[in-house]
Amino acid sequence: MAKKKLQLGRSVATPDSPGSAVLDRVPNPQADTRYVARFTFPEFTSICPVTGQPDFGILIIDYVPDRWLVESKSLKLYLQSFRNHGAFHEDCTVAIGRRIADLLAPHWLRIAGYFNPRGGMPIDVFWQTGTPPEGVWLTDPGVALYRGRG
Repeated sequence: MAKKKLQLGRSVATPDSPGSAVLDRVPNPQADTRYVARFTFPEFTSICPVTGQPDFGILIIDYVPDRWLVESKSLKLYLQSFRNHGAFHEDCTVAIGRRIADLLAPHWLRIAGYFNPRGGMPIDVFWQTGTPPEGVWLTDPGVALYRGRG
């Protein structure tokens, strides 16, 4: 069986949709240690499926890896693929969390989506795979509850 070629280190176009995006994983060289890895995506964009208007938010993904790490370039491309994707905030956030959890089978994963107001009301979405492992250091997501977020 041929080894799958990663997107890292080569030119790759932004996928047209989340369904066509490829997420790569790499072996965790510290698999014997429980630690938290965090990805912050401060310019997440998707499309409102009703109005067609753009929605903007901040995504924070924390996970405790087991055997695999998500490769960051593929994650960036995957998240960018939502720019022309019509879905509600809740759907985007949970779908991203599930896809990463399915790929990695981490000890634990959580995702927080902090979306800018539309119609005067922000929507914040939180999802996790279960209880975090004992003894890992979990920091606050670092995004203020809505008060202008500035």
